[in-house]
Amino acid sequence: MQLPAVATAGDALLSMGGLDRADASVASIVRVGPRGSRVIGRLPVARHDAAAATLGSTTLFVGGGDAGVGSDAILSVGAGGRARSTGRLPAGASDVEAATIGRTVYVVGGYTGTTALRTIVAVPAGRAARVVARLPRPLRYAAVAAVDGRLLIAGGTSGSAARRDILRFDPSTRRVRRIGQLPRATTHAAGAVLHGRFYVVGGRGDGPRTQRRSVVAVDPSSGATAAGGRLPVGLSDLAAGSFADHVTAVGGRDARGGVHADIVVLRPARAGARRPRRRAPTRVQVPRAGPVPAPLDRRNVYAAEAPDRLSPVVRHDPALVYVPDSRSDRVDVISQRSFRIVRSFAVGSEPQHVTPAWDLRTLWVTSDRGNRLTAIDPRTGRPGARLAVRDPYNLYFTADGRRAIVVAEAHRELDFRTPHTLRLVHRLPVPRCPGVDHMDYTADGRRALVSCEFGGRMIVVDLLRERVTKTIDLRAGAMPQDVKLSPDGRTFYVADMASGGVWLIDARRMATERLQLTGVGAHGLYPSRDARHLYVSNRGEGSITVLSFRSGRPVDTWRLPGGGSPDMGGVSADGRILWLSGRYDGVVYAISTRSGRLLHAIRVGDGPHGLAVWPQPGRYSIGHTGILR
Repeated sequence: MQLPAVATAGDALLSMGGLDRADASVASIVRVGPRGSRVIGRLPVARHDAAAATLGSTTLFVGGGDAGVGSDAILSVGAGGRARSTGRLPAGASDVEAATIGRTVYVVGGYTGTTALRTIVAVPAGRAARVVARLPRPLRYAAVAAVDGRLLIAGGTSGSAARRDILRFDPSTRRVRRIGQLPRATTHAAGAVLHGRFYVVGGRGDGPRTQRRSVVAVDPSSGATAAGGRLPVGLSDLAAGSFADHVTAVGGRDARGGVHADIVVLRPARAGARRPRRRAPTRVQVPRAGPVPAPLDRRNVYAAEAPDRLSPVVRHDPALVYVPDSRSDRVDVISQRSFRIVRSFAVGSEPQHVTPAWDLRTLWVTSDRGNRLTAIDPRTGRPGARLAVRDPYNLYFTADGRRAIVVAEAHRELDFRTPHTLRLVHRLPVPRCPGVDHMDYTADGRRALVSCEFGGRMIVVDLLRERVTKTIDLRAGAMPQDVKLSPDGRTFYVADMASGGVWLIDARRMATERLQLTGVGAHGLYPSRDARHLYVSNRGEGSITVLSFRSGRPVDTWRLPGGGSPDMGGVSADGRILWLSGRYDGVVYAISTRSGRLLHAIRVGDGPHGLAVWPQPGRYSIGHTGILR
């Protein structure tokens, strides 16, 4: 098969249409799974050079051609292979590519049979397709994929010439800009995204027998390119789809004109492709998703979070505080320099937390009642794509970067999803954990200790097998909240709002040691930048207890003037200011970590909750409001 339309659907690919060895259009719908491939249905009409993209529980088959005529049909294909008409493109076109962002499929370029197109067409779920942007020039056969709420478009053909341009389309602004160039002019390649990086797979130059084995890795923020691997044989006219830990490529045409039936699995090498350097080397390395990055210091899991030890990824991000106002359904953005609100924007109903993604390139706003995640670009502080996700109360990422974990509190579930598209991979029911809320990981990143707020207990989750392995009962009436690991990795600290203190739990045996009293309504836990102290916000009495990690006992208590409701937050990059939301007072507190004095109380919206301080030191994020390692 060559020129099929391919999209990821669950744990498999759907490959639809294309050209066979005789260059005849086909109508077959093929499911390509871990154990091989099989035909599961047929299109109403045989087509090639169409595009496909997954939208919710269905896959859209868009456009395509046969006998020189472009189709304007949009078909919806279910998991069982049944295809039905669901809409029309503004113009019939073949040679198109497509990708999904949120609840919208975007169709790029194409050819009507007489004219090449320069349009980007949006196909929103349940609504008519419409042109939303224009490319710099007409384009066919480009490599296209979506990453971090934007569309990446590489190569393709304008007129008869292959292109080198790498373009980026932002749906929030509807602008297309050139961000880089491929090493060589490339057309008829496949595009895929893995671990936040855009890959251009195979393709050819201007000549029909110039097929390539190369896989080019593209940094989606800078447009910089690097070698990303090689195919077993040079192929053009292939298609590709992304999964959690690999890319699957199907079909294609070689330099001798042979058409392939191969299914090729591409996995990242252990070390991964190097990120192109644009500055002098830095001591802070940027890890790649794969094995859990080795700790910088085995005696201190927070060694990468030392003051101002910023990753190159975040070094130029503006110093801001992102405050989700749960009862105002908005996010207020505060400047860490002026202590004033510089921006506000609406998000989904009842936003709870602002969470840094594993790769530090996106901040996610979790809105559980709105069933929505809203992306924030930390380079600009502005909102971007919105993803429909069921009940996202909290959000975490496995330490190896392979999974996002959506904490679906109301449904008593931990939903393991892909880290960038948030596609559901596995639902882990936790029926014995009512009020599942917060977690932290063992030093090796293999196990999570998870709080059950309304169950008076903790559960232990094996993050490799994605299953519960143990339940730890605290005491009757306990209400466990935030969780943090000690620097030496030996002890978990668990805030207990009802018991007015912090539980110490042995991280090896996963057994309780004792309860250390701190104050009424103990809620949030934040390590100091030097990893010597743990700040405990006591929401019920308006105080912050400073615990010594060495002894596990209080060394100081800071009281807010007139009381307050200090809740969730984080520490500034230099370690000098502790930022906390005032949950029931509509303010954000900026507290000196040297003196414990309240520096500022900034008025925000109603019900401020899990605010994120950004940027923060560290190599990667495991979630919540910023647990970096």
